[in-house]
Amino acid sequence: MCGIFGYLNYLIERDRRFILDTLTQGLSRLEYRGYDSAGISADGDNEDSVLIVKQVGKVAALRKLIDEQQVDFGKTFISHCAMAHTRWATHGQPSPVNSHPHRSDPTGEFTVVHNGIITNYKELKTVLEKNGYTFESETDTECVAKLTKYIYDREKSNGNLTFTSLVKAVIKELEGSFAFIFKSKHYPNEVVATRRGSPLLIGVKTAKKLKVDFVDVEFGNAAESADKITDANEPKNLDTNFLSPDGGHPKLQRSQSRAFLSEDGLPQPIEYFLASDAAAIVEHTKRVLYLEDDDIAHIANGELHIHRLRRDDGISSSIRSIQTLEIELAEIMKGSFDHFMQKEIYEQPESVVNTMRGRVNFQNHKVTLGGLKAYLATIRRCRRIIFIACGTSYHSCLATRAIFEELTEIPSQVELASDFLDRKTPIFRDDVCVFVSQSGETADTILAMRYCLERGALSVGITNTVGSSISRESHCGVHINAGPEIGVASTKAYTSQYIALVMMAIQLSEDRISMTERRNEIIDGLYRLPGHIKEILSDDAKLQQLAADTLYKEKSLLIMGRGFQNATCLEGALKIKEISYMHSEGILAGELKHGPLALIDENMPVILVMTRDSLYPKVQSALEQVTARKGQPIIICNTGDTGISAQYKTIRVPSTIDCLQGLLNIVPLQLLSYHLAVMHGVDVDFPRNLAKSVTVE
Repeated sequence: MCGIFGYLNYLIERDRRFILDTLTQGLSRLEYRGYDSAGISADGDNEDSVLIVKQVGKVAALRKLIDEQQVDFGKTFISHCAMAHTRWATHGQPSPVNSHPHRSDPTGEFTVVHNGIITNYKELKTVLEKNGYTFESETDTECVAKLTKYIYDREKSNGNLTFTSLVKAVIKELEGSFAFIFKSKHYPNEVVATRRGSPLLIGVKTAKKLKVDFVDVEFGNAAESADKITDANEPKNLDTNFLSPDGGHPKLQRSQSRAFLSEDGLPQPIEYFLASDAAAIVEHTKRVLYLEDDDIAHIANGELHIHRLRRDDGISSSIRSIQTLEIELAEIMKGSFDHFMQKEIYEQPESVVNTMRGRVNFQNHKVTLGGLKAYLATIRRCRRIIFIACGTSYHSCLATRAIFEELTEIPSQVELASDFLDRKTPIFRDDVCVFVSQSGETADTILAMRYCLERGALSVGITNTVGSSISRESHCGVHINAGPEIGVASTKAYTSQYIALVMMAIQLSEDRISMTERRNEIIDGLYRLPGHIKEILSDDAKLQQLAADTLYKEKSLLIMGRGFQNATCLEGALKIKEISYMHSEGILAGELKHGPLALIDENMPVILVMTRDSLYPKVQSALEQVTARKGQPIIICNTGDTGISAQYKTIRVPSTIDCLQGLLNIVPLQLLSYHLAVMHGVDVDFPRNLAKSVTVE
């Protein structure tokens, strides 16, 4: 949802124009996450002044407003830190005053950008208002900025209040999920960043190679106090055990990080890039460090320090590795396509190959998923497999549940993460829980995973993002290798998730000789899949014409199917409603007589998924029910199927094995949704009210 970007240069001369352009370019790389406003914060012309610019709408509108500022764009800084933010409204409507960065006071002593939701902000706001603070926005984040100043004003007399100690005192008061970047005129050219439940990574760029590829975690040497200023109705003195004793040193120890030692002992010129997503960093550097929950990253004097006040059971590692990003800048650019969604639909012949590459041996009919290898025996012995996901990822689980049960004979259920949590679903130690998320940062799915981990279940993560929360916190998993997906409406991630789950079912069943023939048929179908998708894409012009002639002016659409195609209908309906704003509903054809048939008449457009499988006669029955009510269905059927009357409009797709047919049937629905959105003048990649990465509940 919200996007965070920060930039810090040390001993590298940059002018204000370069810095501001870097910020806005970083925000433009985060646009796909969804947002309604944007803002930046940098140093002003005067020594203690802060430049804050905020605007509702696109990043382009923010750029225009920045250009109108009465500041010296040519002013150079040898060292400087700045930050930027795209906001997706949760508290308060989209407006400049509700946009980030937020400031602690009119002079901007502290400025903050935030991704997440602070659930106890009302209590904090009450305490702060009783202490004379006034608020200019409706947001939860402004409470954090003012709380930082409140604690600073109370504790600065100690004389040893470091920026990290201050931020630690702040986050101790907070409940909810967050990723923060803090900046202050009291700590010039320093940045503190921290996260809990929302992603945050740091890119490192130097002319010389770093001495080591990790950063040591610096632990505190005293237990943390649990006292909070909101524990009582009236404000009370903060417990200051986390600060330095009188005349002593801060308990958050500083030691020079080995990663940033130069050969001659002199400071090394360096640039840091902080972001919610690697897409904003990759054009600057491929060396990144992923923060863990409750890490406090402090950047000062060219050094990055990772602090934790205490060791806790959840985080055992005493280092944070500096990793190399695998994605390329070209992968997050549109190229010759009009929209990212269109590009990603057309990338599917390649993305499905990438999902299978190195994992499927087509000659020997064998699947090997290295991320699951150590846990296969445990999974085969489990009581049940529970798939937990949201949105499109949920549909990929629905699409593959039947083949899981058929191949493994393990009872399988599919859960929406939010409902799973609401019901407090019973979980047992011999359950296997599979969490599917494109970003690996979906808030409900992460909370469901932690719920299952607490109850001792084996957790499997299936994501498209290396270093994401789900990929790090699950016991094992599969990376779908679909490549960056920028469009809010998921397309290639769906087909890659589908394939990853099918491969998982095949590998789990490899000890079942009775399923050998079935497995071989599926693997042969996977081999032919890229060619089949290309064949469908070659008919795009016909689909565009069908959308224009038949569906463009309609207000509603029903998509029907059954068996393996039920998930296809649900996913196709979701695509149409989320990007074309047309009401659409996926209906299980077997339920037609139990209510939906009342909607059918000559004015209700219907798409019927009727490809050949064991349920074909039953879908034919549904077709007859629709046509008996004067319905005029569009039929998705197999190429060469002569059983479909010429009176019907058809969408022809290649024939494949039943459990993979949904991978082909969804492609024309993706294309139809895209063309309908374009015809309606919708911003295809950024549909209203939606975000790519849903990092809040």
